[in-house]
Amino acid sequence: MATTLNSDLLAGMIKEKRGDKGLREISTEIGGVSPATLSRIEKGKVPDVDTFIKLCKWLETPTDTFIIDHTNVELKSNQAHIVAHLRADKELPTATIQALLKMIDIAYASK
Repeated sequence: MATTLNSDLLAGMIKEKRGDKGLREISTEIGGVSPATLSRIEKGKVPDVDTFIKLCKWLETPTDTFIIDHTNVELKSNQAHIVAHLRADKELPTATIQALLKMIDIAYASK
């Protein structure tokens, strides 16, 4: 089973959560990740494991959201994208996001 990291999704979610904040501010917020490293990741470079885990904690997103299993790319990739974007959304109330996540799980489980 071949797996890879969806670095485009990771980069997009970091940019989305960062918004108008500078890389230095985000670096301080995350802790232990330099602005230069953040810049490289936002350009699609793959982070080391420790940095990846710190970023996932900061994004409040499970690490497996960014893992692509090439044996079933379409199903897992689509569901992972939807879930990742919902988890990154800061406009919807948490209860609404949780309800939508449950609906998505049900929809993909029934497929």
